Amino acid sequence: MQSAAFTTSPSFLRPLRSNNPRLGFRFDPIRATSRDDLGASSNVVFPRRSWSLGSPSSKLQLRPWNPLPPLVSSEKRAERFEVKATAETAGEEDKSSSFTKTLVLGSLFGLWYLFNIYFNIYNKQVLKVFPYPVTITAIQFAMGTALVTFMWTFNLYKRPKISGAQLAAILPLAVVHTLGNLFTNMSLGKVAVSFTHTIKAMEPFFSVLLSAMFLGEFPSLWVVSSLLPIVGGVALASMTEASFNWAGFWTAMASNVTNQSRNVLSKKVMVKKEESMDNITLFSIITIMSFILLAPVALFMEGVKFTPAYLQSAGLNVKQVCTRSLIAALCFHAYQQVSYMILQRVSPVTHSVGNCVKRVVVIVSSVIFFQTPVSPVNSIGTGIALAGVFLYSRVKRIKPKPKEA
Repeated sequence: MQSAAFTTSPSFLRPLRSNNPRLGFRFDPIRATSRDDLGASSNVVFPRRSWSLGSPSSKLQLRPWNPLPPLVSSEKRAERFEVKATAETAGEEDKSSSFTKTLVLGSLFGLWYLFNIYFNIYNKQVLKVFPYPVTITAIQFAMGTALVTFMWTFNLYKRPKISGAQLAAILPLAVVHTLGNLFTNMSLGKVAVSFTHTIKAMEPFFSVLLSAMFLGEFPSLWVVSSLLPIVGGVALASMTEASFNWAGFWTAMASNVTNQSRNVLSKKVMVKKEESMDNITLFSIITIMSFILLAPVALFMEGVKFTPAYLQSAGLNVKQVCTRSLIAALCFHAYQQVSYMILQRVSPVTHSVGNCVKRVVVIVSSVIFFQTPVSPVNSIGTGIALAGVFLYSRVKRIKPKPKEA
């Protein structure tokens, strides 16, 4: 078979005339080359169509329509696929990391509340039958010291290098930390758990007062307004508390003062650190120092009372008292340790809100467990005080506007 070159101009490809004089058509033929099975080539003319829409004032030229997409090399396609796959993988990793962090944080909050509940219940049970709060507090610090020593010995947590100047600066913090926990145990031994924690809701009031006195940080109007329901709620709950006595009331108030003094001192005392010291390390050092400070005081004030011989002579179940004391001491150290772990992950405002919720959980759980009689007025007073604490934690984040010169 032979090939021949030919050109076609059929009549049906002639330009069509429109009734509208503004519209015209023009055919622009293009030449294509094709080969048959024998390798010869034949030239075929294909029409290429373009449109021009015109008007008396302006003309709009439209490009010819091309039904084929632009060619992309296989390398570029692979590169685009690689970039897209990498972006999708990174997005999935970010989502997975965010979900893991949220899960860990939620677990820490749950443990914080759980350890608090167990500490308050078992601690109250021990203090009912063994009314020696100084000895009980010393035992709790001894347990914390043993746990810290264990972690440092087996490198579960990095052991810090502490200088004499650092210890001297930390000593005031350890003193007020010791007194704060001692006064709390004294109050728990005198009144109901729910009432002690209702009084401890007054902590924001003393925080504002001590900061104004020693740091010169005066509160805003919003902060002062949030303190009113706290004070009013605690007063209302105190007047209707069935287990009220002045010893339990004033020791709870004293724990508020000492605990908030610790926060003020931590801001006022500037510790020169040879290397960075996080909150958990600081808490561990304070725990050891508190045990060293309180152990001789317990021996001097209460003597050696926590022995099997003394417990048996007092008609107590030795195994039960020792087991409950051990669990309370473990939970005592654990809930404070977890609290500092949470503080390293969230802002102080979020931690303060979580602490408010923790107090509610402890009060409700203790009322249910010990079947504490609560009057409606007492419940309202406690609720108002806790609502004030929550409001305080929210308004603390409001920063005053700088004064214009």
